[in-house]
Amino acid sequence: MNQLLPKPRGKLSENRALNDLTWLRVGGPADYLFQPADIEDLQHFLRDLPAAVPVFPMGVGSNLIVRDGGLRAVVIRLGRGFNGISVDGNTVTAGAAALDAHVARKAADAGVDLTFLRTIPGSIGGAVRMNAGCYGSYTADVLRKATIVTRQGEVLDLSPEDLNFRYRQSDLPDGAVLVSATFEGPAGDPEELHTRMAAQLQKRDETQPTKDRSAGSTFRNPAGFSSTGRADDVHDLKAWKVIDDAGMRGASRGGAQMSPKHSNFLINTGSATASDLEGLGEEVRKKVYETSGITLEWEIMRVGDPLKE
Repeated sequence: MNQLLPKPRGKLSENRALNDLTWLRVGGPADYLFQPADIEDLQHFLRDLPAAVPVFPMGVGSNLIVRDGGLRAVVIRLGRGFNGISVDGNTVTAGAAALDAHVARKAADAGVDLTFLRTIPGSIGGAVRMNAGCYGSYTADVLRKATIVTRQGEVLDLSPEDLNFRYRQSDLPDGAVLVSATFEGPAGDPEELHTRMAAQLQKRDETQPTKDRSAGSTFRNPAGFSSTGRADDVHDLKAWKVIDDAGMRGASRGGAQMSPKHSNFLINTGSATASDLEGLGEEVRKKVYETSGITLEWEIMRVGDPLKE
C-alpha cells in the first residue's frame, strides 16, 4: 500500500502502535498514522489518497477502544496547527485538536459560558462527533458550524442541521475529517464561570475514577439524556443504576474492571487487553439485559480487528 500513498509534508508512520495514543492504553497498530502539518497538507493527502484506502480520524483517544489486532486504515490525528482557540464576542472558534477543558477555560476568561465542556475528556473534534454533553447541556446546543475536509480534499462548513445531532451521535460524511468548530455561548461573569467549573471538577473527582485509566462513561444512559447535576435529577434509567442493579459494580475480567467508584466506568487496572475491556463490557450488557430487559448501548467507540489466534 505504501506506493499508493501520497507524500505529505506532515508525519506519516507505517505500522504505528496506537495503544499509547488512547486513554485506556490498549490496542494494536494502524497500517499508517498520518499527522498533517496543516489544513492544506490534509487536503492534498485526502484528495490524492486512493478511494479504496479507509480513513479513521482519531482525536486524543479519550472515548476509544482500539482492538488488539489494530486498524486496517490510515489513522489521521490532528495536532499543532489544529488546536487554536479564538473568541469574538460570544463566539468561540476552536480547532478540532483543542481540548474541551481548554476551550471552556478560555471561553470563561472572555465571559462566554461553555462551562459544560470543562469536565468532558477529549478534544473538540470528538465533542462534536459524539454530541458530548453533561449537566443537561450538549454540544448541539451551542454549535453554530463545523468545518471539515472531505475525502475529496474540499473544505466545507456544516450546520447543526447538516450534522443531524442526536444523543451521543451526529452524522459526518464518510471519511471526512473535522478540523474546527464554532460555538456561541451565553454571556457570563468570568469569575462566576470559573467558580462553577471548579465546583463541577470537585464533584466529578468525588464521584468518578478520574485517577484511573478509563475512557469516560462506558454506556449511554438508557433514557437518552445526560445528567443535569441537580439534586432532583432522576436516576432510575441511568446506566450506572441499571449496572448496579445487575450486580456488576466492581466486576472484572483479566485486567479490566467496572470501577467500584462509578459502575459505568470501565477501567484498565494495569494489564488489560482490548479484549478484556470489550469482553467485560459485553458481560455487563448481557447481565443488565437479563435483570432489567434493557439493552445498554456502548458510548465508547470500538474499532479495529481482534487479535488473530
